[in-house]
Amino acid sequence: MSIRNLEHLFRPRSVAVIGASDRERSVGSVVMRNLRQAGFAGPVWPVNLKHTTVCGAQAWPDIASLPEAPDVAVICTPAPSVPGLIAALGRKGTRAAIVLSAGMNAPMRPGSTSGPSIGQAMLDAARPHLLRILGPNCIGLLVPGVRLNASFAPASAQPGHVAFVSQSGALATALLDWANSRSIGFSHFISLGDGADVDFGDVLDYLASDPDTRAILMYMESVGSTRKFMSAARAAARNKPVIVVKAGRAPEGAKAAASHTGALAGSDAVFDAAIRRAGMLRVDTLTDLFDAAETLARARPLHGERLALMSNGGGAGVLAADALSLGGGLLAALSDDTLARLDACLPSNWSHGNPVDLIGDAPAIRYTSALGILLDAPEVDAVVFMQAPTALVPSQEIAAACRPLMHASTKPVLTCWLGGAVVAAARVDCDEAGIPTYDTPERAVAAFLHLADYRRNQEVLLQTPPAAQTFTPNLASAHDVLAAALSTQREWLNEAEAKALLAAYDIPVVETRTAADADEAADAAAAIGFPVVLKILSPQISHKSDVGGVALNLKSAEEVLTAARSMQRRVGELRSDAVLAGFTVQQMVTRPHAHELIVGVANDPLFGPVILFGQGGTAVEVLKDRAVALPPLNINLARDLIARTRVAGLLAGYRDRAAVDQGALCASLLKVSQLVCDLPQVVELDINPLLADEQGVIALDARVKIRRTTEQGSARLAICPYPSQLEEHLQSAVGPILIRPIRPEDEPRLRSFYADASPSDMRLRFFFVRREVLHSELARYSQIDYDREMTFIAVVEGAEETDDGGLLGEARAVCDPDNVSAEFAIQVRSGWQGKGLGHLLLDKLLRHLRSRGTREAVGECLPENAAMTALARSVGFDVRELPDHKTMAMRIELR
Repeated sequence: MSIRNLEHLFRPRSVAVIGASDRERSVGSVVMRNLRQAGFAGPVWPVNLKHTTVCGAQAWPDIASLPEAPDVAVICTPAPSVPGLIAALGRKGTRAAIVLSAGMNAPMRPGSTSGPSIGQAMLDAARPHLLRILGPNCIGLLVPGVRLNASFAPASAQPGHVAFVSQSGALATALLDWANSRSIGFSHFISLGDGADVDFGDVLDYLASDPDTRAILMYMESVGSTRKFMSAARAAARNKPVIVVKAGRAPEGAKAAASHTGALAGSDAVFDAAIRRAGMLRVDTLTDLFDAAETLARARPLHGERLALMSNGGGAGVLAADALSLGGGLLAALSDDTLARLDACLPSNWSHGNPVDLIGDAPAIRYTSALGILLDAPEVDAVVFMQAPTALVPSQEIAAACRPLMHASTKPVLTCWLGGAVVAAARVDCDEAGIPTYDTPERAVAAFLHLADYRRNQEVLLQTPPAAQTFTPNLASAHDVLAAALSTQREWLNEAEAKALLAAYDIPVVETRTAADADEAADAAAAIGFPVVLKILSPQISHKSDVGGVALNLKSAEEVLTAARSMQRRVGELRSDAVLAGFTVQQMVTRPHAHELIVGVANDPLFGPVILFGQGGTAVEVLKDRAVALPPLNINLARDLIARTRVAGLLAGYRDRAAVDQGALCASLLKVSQLVCDLPQVVELDINPLLADEQGVIALDARVKIRRTTEQGSARLAICPYPSQLEEHLQSAVGPILIRPIRPEDEPRLRSFYADASPSDMRLRFFFVRREVLHSELARYSQIDYDREMTFIAVVEGAEETDDGGLLGEARAVCDPDNVSAEFAIQVRSGWQGKGLGHLLLDKLLRHLRSRGTREAVGECLPENAAMTALARSVGFDVRELPDHKTMAMRIELR
């Protein structure tokens, strides 16, 4: 399920309270009181088996006797009664319930150790009726806009345009009290509780299109269906700010593990990566949560990250500069021209730099002059404006003088009025004018850093990656390696097998051979050529260097024999439990200026496979210089992954060390991403070290953990990768064409496609004449969520390198989150209509929708679009003119 029937939950016309009571301080009594005090306009029906009236209103003995099906029912009864009540509500016709009851993990049959839990029985009872359940074990739901308080919270919420969603009921009630004391209002205040049915993904899908919600705030402890969550989060974050605070920053993943990656990819780092990929903003505290909501809702969009600080005292400026530096922000370097202009309007003893100290006696004109200069400076992207009260000029007078400049600016201005009652009027004036305001320099700078983080995360959603150099992995070879290892019941590939797997994905590896004993190792070394590296081969020993199982730069057969026999003795002494299966011999690679890096894959329990990159070598756990990202990667995401590590600065080159081949390094990350998308058998992977220098990259060592599985390659991924299996080569009237799903790097050819369209074709497609399609739209059209939407493009075979990319047409469909209905659109390149391309594209799209179980496809076109209506009718659409006589509706059942 997803948003289906959630309108009954969030916009009900009637409410039933099951377990309503007059008993003081009972849940049923508090819920009834809250519903009545909030002023809910619809009927509220108490259900109580023993009383004919509750809270002065008529009560009904059971659900069946209610005058009609309530839109939503609030269940306040003990856990064992809930499954039966849900079944009765479903039969009555109710489509949503709020279950406040706790204890749902208990067995349905008391004392039983088998059979379903009460919670599972509840879900089983709801499923036939598509009845949605909020909770259980929650405090309920508040929607101030419709005067709904279906909760046992101690207070009501004020109306506003921010939605708050929490997994913790106790924290939600405390935060509600805090928000009321600060006059913070909400469009929705939702307690998810256990989230057995309605979860974060469902709520994000609903709130993303809710016109009363301008920002979504979430307190999270865990995520259920991660793929649904990521799809919903990415869609919601494109529409409005989504800000998250998550409990549990402790490094749960930092535990002993057989691979470096398994030890390093902690779950909190993975959650950070998921939030970043979805375009949301993560903050540390609940105070930050509301500060960030205010900032993002009120501040102008940020187009750069260079901040100017101005105040009437040096102390505030220094505190703000410190906070900016510690937060990784960028202080704007003021140009000579800006400094000269400031010199002309400020006293001679001003700070002559950034922060700009206006001096304590500054009148209002000094503030407006300096603020205007900073906002006009091209090297400044935003301003934090600070003022400490003085007896010379009232703060409110300064606020009134500066407000017009702040309103007129296209750059964000964040204000900070230091103090209490003396500056309260200035703070209120800014607040009422919609100007973000904070009470300390640190909070104002933190708000700017939130803007910068949010901007970067949003850019990830809209970046168009350049076309990456394509490669075709040797899947047959990769599957052979995995099958051979799995047939012997092993969970780890040996070193030679691991490198063979990497080689199948065109990742450069050093030549490696296996040897059963010391003599074979010496022969293998002679065949490879000296010098060589010798390593032990033992399934029980993960880190070979821990037992002296690695010898470097062996220059003769005698040295290989001596080293091998010495390793045998050490393994016997230090690890008597280990089986020495032999040795690996590899070419000694001498690249003195190369960097040792690590590239890995780990399986996060929530988000599935994640890719790790950082500084490698034997001290990898000590250095802790790594970043993680969710696959699939593109070239932009690979560059971003590298940039988020400290070693990235070294990779750019310094002194006599040349910059590494960034193209080769990014290509390796893309190939590892492709490997993990293709091969669900791979559970963990370490390439450590991966040597990187100006000559390229080469993997010296690799470990791969595997498992036997029947799932498809992409099923375990949090984000659906490019579905290459949907590519189809066809013959058409214009010659051989390729119909395939659109890719993010197709944005340039999509831009050309629309730019070359005639005004008439653009009007028929978009219902109005437009000269261009903006980058933000093109990014959305090309960077699609393959789980929820699909765009097929038709490309002339072999013409993708032409100026227009050979793009002849597109057919796209966007499914609702429940996969019930898909809205479609289609366009063929101007001058190429009438050649059957539209039919081929539409047929491909409908086949895909049928295969994914979509129930219907719908669309609209203008009445004069005779070609579209003829095409739709030819494939079975019902085409009808709408009552407004301005649009034709097209619909087809997909059975």
